[in-house]
Amino acid sequence: MTASDNRLGWVHPRACVFDAYGTLFDVASAARRAAAEPGGAALAGLWPRLAEDWRRKQLEYTWLRSLMGQHADFATVTAEALDWALDTHAPGAGAPLRDRLLALYDRLEAYPEVPAVLAALRRAGLPCAILSNGSPAMLAAATASAGIDALLDARLSVETVGVFKPAPVVYALATDAFDCTPAEILFVSSNGWDVAGAAQFGFRTAWVNRAGARPERLPKGPDRVLPDLSPLPALTGALP
Repeated sequence: MTASDNRLGWVHPRACVFDAYGTLFDVASAARRAAAEPGGAALAGLWPRLAEDWRRKQLEYTWLRSLMGQHADFATVTAEALDWALDTHAPGAGAPLRDRLLALYDRLEAYPEVPAVLAALRRAGLPCAILSNGSPAMLAAATASAGIDALLDARLSVETVGVFKPAPVVYALATDAFDCTPAEILFVSSNGWDVAGAAQFGFRTAWVNRAGARPERLPKGPDRVLPDLSPLPALTGALP
């Protein structure tokens, strides 16, 4: 395929690089599943708020730790954010619920379209990778549980550089891995702030706006906005 044939409207990507949490994996699924299990009554009716605050604090802590120069791996940050959310929404819930939620976070559900989309891109010869705040162990557990390990060429973690997204050095992990320029990477994320950081670095970007959120007011925005990952193979020209 030539650049002019490419429906993205730019140089055909050398690789498609995905954020993990919220993009490939449903971050609310841990709380949702825990609430549905025996003994999950403490989460009945409140799990959506707990999941939302857990995620919000998780992201806030990554940004604050990066600004303060106090890095900890994503597993630690995830546990700290959960402690805040449980203390807010389910005080006194106890260690068993906390432990169960953290265990389920290592086995988050992938969004339904993820395996088919990755398989289509792989059939077309487009390398695919994850670039994530997640620790190597967390990413290995999540991709194995979702059954998508064989569909990925790399799992790139911020632990290599010791700072969280959207630090530019994180996005450079992808250009280093694929030995290419930023413009040859298509970066896909559900997080508008992550898309802005990737676009600032020079990636071509697609924002997966599942929730119909308003665009971020940041210097760079997405090249494309998608409702989910399903349009991606056609967008990249990966479908016959």
